[in-house]
Amino acid sequence: MSITEIFISILTNSHNFVNKWGYLGIFLVSLVSSATIIFPIPIFLILFTFGAIFNPFFVALAGAIGATVGNLTSYFLGLGGKEVLEKKYSKKLEKIKKTFHKYGSVFWIIFVNVTPLPNDIVGVFCGVIRYDFKKYFIASFIGQMILALFLAYSGFYSINWVLDFLQPRLGLEF
Repeated sequence: MSITEIFISILTNSHNFVNKWGYLGIFLVSLVSSATIIFPIPIFLILFTFGAIFNPFFVALAGAIGATVGNLTSYFLGLGGKEVLEKKYSKKLEKIKKTFHKYGSVFWIIFVNVTPLPNDIVGVFCGVIRYDFKKYFIASFIGQMILALFLAYSGFYSINWVLDFLQPRLGLEF
């Protein structure tokens, strides 16, 4: 099975799961997608597509909550690895920690969660430096919510254009 076939299979299965379970399905797919790299679920496409099918605000909310809870795995991984990393990189970590706090830690957590940048790195780092859990959770949620709102409402307002564009090129029937 080729990588393309695997990707299409994952996307199709995720789509069917969300279609069956609705907002709970969006939450669960988003949670699994954010909690691990092992299951590469294209959550961007799920939020975009289902933003056009369901209420886009609730699609975004379910996706953002799922992604935020999923991101906590990297935070807790950082907490667990704190001892090992501090022994080896204590001076570098302290320097980065000061810079992180000096230049707006909340802003950076939100920024990384809004973009497609790998937010797991920031989660692990925040766990290692024992960044305040509530601040991390809220900043992650804000960033995930902004991204999810953008994707869900993009789907809501542009899905017909996308389908009209793809239909004659792919020979699709809608």
